[in-house]
Amino acid sequence: MIETTTTVRVLEGLHTRPAAHLARLAKRFDCAVELHYRGASANGKSSVKLMLLGVKEGDEVTVRADEHDESQAMPELLHYLQDPRAGLDETDATPAGTAQAGSDSAPAAAAATGEGLAGNVRIGVSGSAGLALGPALVYFPQPLVAHRQVIEAGDIPAELQRFQQVLQAFVQHPAGAGVPSGGTQSRAILQALIDVAQDDEYVGAIVRGIQDRGDAAAVTLRVGKVLAETFEAMADPYMRARAEDIRGVTRQLAAALLDQPLPDLSAIDRPCVLVAHDLSALEFARVPVEQILGLVCTGGSATSHVAIMARTHGLPAVLGVPLEAARVADGTTLIVDGDQGQVTLAPLPAQREQAAARIAEAQRQRHALLRFRDVQPRTRDGRAIDIAANLGGLGEIALAQQAGAMGVGLFRTELLFMQQRTLPSEQGQAEVYLRLAQAFHPQPVIIRTLDIGGDKPVAGIDFPREENPFLGWRGVRMCLDRPDVFKPQLRALLRAAVAGNVRVMIPMISDVEEVRRVRALVHECEAELRTQGVAHGRFELGIMVETSAAVLQADALAAEVSFFSIGTNDLTQYVMAADRANARIDALYRTEHPAVMTAIRMTCEAARRAGIWVGICGEAAANPTLIPRFVEMGVTELSMSPAAILAAKQCVSEIGDAPAAA
Repeated sequence: MIETTTTVRVLEGLHTRPAAHLARLAKRFDCAVELHYRGASANGKSSVKLMLLGVKEGDEVTVRADEHDESQAMPELLHYLQDPRAGLDETDATPAGTAQAGSDSAPAAAAATGEGLAGNVRIGVSGSAGLALGPALVYFPQPLVAHRQVIEAGDIPAELQRFQQVLQAFVQHPAGAGVPSGGTQSRAILQALIDVAQDDEYVGAIVRGIQDRGDAAAVTLRVGKVLAETFEAMADPYMRARAEDIRGVTRQLAAALLDQPLPDLSAIDRPCVLVAHDLSALEFARVPVEQILGLVCTGGSATSHVAIMARTHGLPAVLGVPLEAARVADGTTLIVDGDQGQVTLAPLPAQREQAAARIAEAQRQRHALLRFRDVQPRTRDGRAIDIAANLGGLGEIALAQQAGAMGVGLFRTELLFMQQRTLPSEQGQAEVYLRLAQAFHPQPVIIRTLDIGGDKPVAGIDFPREENPFLGWRGVRMCLDRPDVFKPQLRALLRAAVAGNVRVMIPMISDVEEVRRVRALVHECEAELRTQGVAHGRFELGIMVETSAAVLQADALAAEVSFFSIGTNDLTQYVMAADRANARIDALYRTEHPAVMTAIRMTCEAARRAGIWVGICGEAAANPTLIPRFVEMGVTELSMSPAAILAAKQCVSEIGDAPAAA
């Protein structure tokens, strides 16, 4: 048996998604896994039990592994618990539970619940910024009641089978039909809820209840109620919000068992403000988002999954609103103020006019940005700047194209490796990369090779325990040591290069020799494909500049590659020696710090001397105060989240004739 104590660095602690990911990681090993926290313990392979521990970021837990592969399991479990973004997708703009909408400023802080200045104003909690005005569509389904409580002993096998059939149908189609829009984040939330539905703490209790002659629907409702109340009793507000997840899963299963279909939210066919009690992520996934003007919930909080999904879609949302059902009927006009966390019922003429004026101005600003969607932005003195998208999966292609992305400046390949139980095949990778290239052809797509280390466990790669994995065996360092992992990816990239617009960049470069070794492997893979008669092409090879060593060797590196892409997130972290996930030193983690800006300028100057181009793919690429400075330094490509592309194009077009001050 191995037992180790560690501090949990997972943002917001072990809530739904991180707990589900940790349970899946633990299930890859045969050994028993337990977490101990404040006198309580939980099976590490049960996402529900992990959530019920109530472990928050910064808490100290003891991890225990006991069986023959314990020595392999323990390092991966510890690395996961020490990763601030564990369980989140790299495309998540903010940690789950952060009340931030689709802008750089967070919505107003939660106000005290109650009535506002006007008698028709109700104050709740801001879930997603923005303003909406429109008719209500009320979704208050009748409570599900199981009139049969007990079954005959001889009916137990059939009842168990009936429950398993309903459960499997739910697992295969949790949202009722299809996959929700909104990219990888929405899908990750639904996957976590599927894990909850299959967890033994939940399903096991239901099965045992049926075996004790309980009606499947009655037992499901009872188990769901008890488990939801257990979460609601927890001290941490984020964990209390998980009661909503349990209720959502329970409602779907019980409705199917009772053969009482819930109101069909997918049938909404007119613009409306959706009003509900504790709308779950499962129910929200069925909603035709294009018809929803805003969202109002009498329950929930800014940390609920439905709030996260509303922010993903840019829908104004106010949660925890004290609305009496009798006062809100279908068609009642509502004003939803997601900035202030307020809902106005049947607004007076003056209130309607004020809201309509604000909405019109916001629409004017959005429409003004739309003119940049299909244009190549140029500064006023004629310099062309490419604005590309950072993507984490093929599911985000449509969002990027709708936003006017001029290709892909960063495609993260890590998710291909992290979402599977085994290493992805060369064929599987080649298909993904080729689909990406074809979707944007002839615009360039820049694909980053595997950028992963001990802080992100991957099946098939055994990472050693490291005191500081961010400075350890990661990125190109790991790939060069594992040609069995790296060569299939390079071969897949060469095969995708037949599209003619593929570029490849290597992360975590610290030494010129690393680039030369990568290039030698590329040539080796080309020769193999040629011998095997496999169609392939060639790609431009570039590097990410994100270490101080790369900056100080920029001239030598520029002679070896076709382009630089500056990863400002890690470059800032390494130049300032400031962990970007450590709030205590947040004042140091600033890309605009003179030291970081000097490093960027040095990189651009080296690129100019070598005649290669420079892009920026970190979060700072979308910062309107920094874009003019980057352009003045010689950056010709900026890559960012699709949501920021239009504003960045506008920013570039407004850069004046005179160089921006450095």
